[in-house]
Amino acid sequence: MYARVVRFTDVDPDHLAGRVEAASERPPVDIPAKSIQILHDPDQRTAVVIQLFESSDDMASSEAALEGMDPGDTPGTRASIDRCEIKAELGNR
Repeated sequence: MYARVVRFTDVDPDHLAGRVEAASERPPVDIPAKSIQILHDPDQRTAVVIQLFESSDDMASSEAALEGMDPGDTPGTRASIDRCEIKAELGNR
């Protein structure tokens, strides 16, 4: 499993709420993600978006569409992107 983790700054809570509502009505872009998680810290005005993929090829095939997103369709200002292989998942099941 692979994860693309994007950190955003300057996140306006109202704008984020609108993006989340729009995403629930339609996928944000045509990507083969298994799941997408959106985390928000309103005190710091930051957000983290975690996109999970079955393979590195799926993650790579999504890159152009994700990089080409209109900045108005994102939670805030993109600060960083990490592309990771998930090595462990810990916790009670």
